[in-house]
Amino acid sequence: MKIILTGGGTLGSVSPIIAAIQELQAQNSRIEILWVGTKKGPENNLVSYYNFTYKQIPAGKLRRYFSFQNLTDAIKILLGLIKSCWLIFKFKPDIIIGAGGFVQVPIIYATGLFFKKTKIIIHQQDVKKGLANSLCAKLADKITVSIKKSLSDFPKDKTVLTGNPYRSDILAGDINKAFKIFNLTLDLPTVLILGGGIGALSLNRLIVKSLNKLTKLCQIIHVAGKNKLIDHPLNPNYHIYEFLTDKLKHAYAAADLVISRAGFSTLTELSVLAKPAILIPMPDSHQEQNAEFFAEQKAVIVLQQKTLTPDNLAKIVNNLLSNRELRFELSNSISKIMPADATERFIKEIAGMMDGNIINIKNW
Repeated sequence: MKIILTGGGTLGSVSPIIAAIQELQAQNSRIEILWVGTKKGPENNLVSYYNFTYKQIPAGKLRRYFSFQNLTDAIKILLGLIKSCWLIFKFKPDIIIGAGGFVQVPIIYATGLFFKKTKIIIHQQDVKKGLANSLCAKLADKITVSIKKSLSDFPKDKTVLTGNPYRSDILAGDINKAFKIFNLTLDLPTVLILGGGIGALSLNRLIVKSLNKLTKLCQIIHVAGKNKLIDHPLNPNYHIYEFLTDKLKHAYAAADLVISRAGFSTLTELSVLAKPAILIPMPDSHQEQNAEFFAEQKAVIVLQQKTLTPDNLAKIVNNLLSNRELRFELSNSISKIMPADATERFIKEIAGMMDGNIINIKNW
């Protein structure tokens, strides 16, 4: 059985598919995987970490507004379509799984137009329907969605609610290992700050400006994102990294509070781990809808970056760290949002499309 996975541009679209495929390969080691992604996207490093074969294709970003880059990106999309045809011809996949993101468009169109026997699944994570998935929906044989609200965004006859798969290794965090890895102390609570897969310079700058007050309240593990490390004062209570791959689970285990962007993969992990969280969504992006959805469930505190100041952030963090009851309520609420068996549901959909011959469905 051969599967092509595609998606990227951000780590958020990659993580749930990695979760499902890891579990799938545990059930059937004969499955061959090829990941098709972008040349510069952060998914390259993460996919390589999990030992998947990785191939690059040109991919242009799909913008809903006028930009001269639309012209050059149209050429990239065409070149991506041509290279996709070549990769599909050589690899001969049985199924294509799209994780969202602009890189999936060329390969799914190549499959749908020229390799019609190959099955296509696309997965919609975010609350707001992505443009890439909108363009690929007609060609997909199956569409999986993370939340019930998204069922109405796609054709009813081929759309199913699975929840959002997550990497099972995040459940294996060890707080004792975290204290050693990150040089933590028992004297202060721990705050984990997640800037997102491609980082967020504005969020990182806000955190650094807040350090003087925050580090008096807590010790910080800050994941800044690829190439997003910035100058900061040395402080024994502040630990900053570009990425945490296998160590992230330990950072989660130690965290009393998480401050994060609002990418849906991270929100899924926060839900599964029942972590109280402050969300600072990327302004004017789909993350605002994600954050709003979780806020409606009274599961997170949402702050707006455009009006947030270092003093206000420190005050809110202090209030949360001082209020154990509120943190418990947030933890309890967020734990109820995402189904814990999302990975299994997603794999059943894959197996069902392949007549169940890639795993024994009865075991699930």
